[in-house]
Amino acid sequence: MKHSTTQQTRRGHRGPARRIGRTLALVLPVVLVLSGTLAVTRVNWTGSPRNSVLTATDVSSAEVSSAKAGAISRAPQDVLRDQLMSELQEKNPGEVLTHLQQAVNGRPSLARHCTSIARALGRAAVRVYGASRAQSYARPVCDTSFASGVLAAHS
Repeated sequence: MKHSTTQQTRRGHRGPARRIGRTLALVLPVVLVLSGTLAVTRVNWTGSPRNSVLTATDVSSAEVSSAKAGAISRAPQDVLRDQLMSELQEKNPGEVLTHLQQAVNGRPSLARHCTSIARALGRAAVRVYGASRAQSYARPVCDTSFASGVLAAHS
């Protein structure tokens, strides 16, 4: 009986591919976490166009106090609501609703406030134009909240 002369590999030793795979399995998650952390620190979360990398030495006490004062200032949705309300005095509600839609498209964080702003615009339009004329400007901006504001002010 003649035995094969090919060399058989032992079960525990499967070659360099297994060793490389184990190394990648240990190193890859660490690299991904570190690169993700570095990417998040480089994102410009403030919205200002200046350098987005901010270190602890970059923050002066004046900037900290101005940031606290900024927190006291009005929220963006309140500023937008007041701006659109004053615009409603000069322009028709159709144009104002277009500006509301553009503002929400340009700043998606305002989307959750769109309904209340449109409803307030509908109530104000009734005061300025009357119920039937205000209703003629209604269209599906923010789930027809303008129309529900008109209806609420008319009732």
